Amino acid sequence: MVNLVKPLAPVEGYNLTILPDVRILRSDRPLSRAPVLYEPGIVVVLQGRKRGFLGDEVYLYDAQHYLAVSVPVPFSMDTDASAEEPLFAIYFRLDFKVAAELMMKLDEYGTAEEAAPKGLMSTVMDERVAHTVLRFLEVMNSPLESTILGPHLVRELYFRVLTGEQGSSMRAALTRQGQFAKIAKAIRTIHASFDQKLDIGQLAEEAGMSPSSFHAHFKTVTATSPIQYLKATRLHQARLIMVRNEVTASLASVQVGYESASQFSREFKRMFGRGPAEEASRMRQVFARPDRSPHELYVASH
Repeated sequence: MVNLVKPLAPVEGYNLTILPDVRILRSDRPLSRAPVLYEPGIVVVLQGRKRGFLGDEVYLYDAQHYLAVSVPVPFSMDTDASAEEPLFAIYFRLDFKVAAELMMKLDEYGTAEEAAPKGLMSTVMDERVAHTVLRFLEVMNSPLESTILGPHLVRELYFRVLTGEQGSSMRAALTRQGQFAKIAKAIRTIHASFDQKLDIGQLAEEAGMSPSSFHAHFKTVTATSPIQYLKATRLHQARLIMVRNEVTASLASVQVGYESASQFSREFKRMFGRGPAEEASRMRQVFARPDRSPHELYVASH
């Protein structure tokens, strides 16, 4: 797998592929613990190791474990990698339409199980998942095969994940029913409107919950409060704007909804450990960063 992925990830950072929802990360150096925000999707690490920290939970994803994300959750992450053994990881952004079609088929065959929905889960990569990933990489090294067969193998990977060890938990999370779905809808609203004045009370009302109940369920799903989640979303987006568009911190702060540039700088440094200009410069030097994809529905740091 490593030999097959190397030609697909020639530069350190995020390498695009012919498939709009698939990109490949290469990192030639270890990264200390830092805040991240993942879009819903699947992360498969082929070499190296990542550890995610959310509340009291630690999520390992390496050559033996993949990470599945059903809702965007701000957490912190560190990476083991070196120039001799770079980290290689494949990010499959979740196509909700494909996932929904598969879940309907699974329900028809009576494979649904009762399970607690989870926003983030680390699962052992069994032989079937590994075989699908291997075939996917073989196909991606051919322009013709990647165009014609690539989408089918992504669909197969979804199937393997949704029927795997924690597939029932992920299906429960993606099914738009119950309290989890109401929180997921509120999260989508935050990502679509982070630059506006959002009323948390209004979000609770739209979810059909009291403010206290909404706060409790939101924290169960994301391990943070709605206000802190909104703040994290704005700060991650501001960093992306500065890196991609090379704008000043003051302009980025306005674009993500901050009214005070000084408050933005304080909160940015508290979150990322560096001031806005320093962090944006570091990101540009360390990682190649593709432009925003039209398929992106959420703010994300990868």
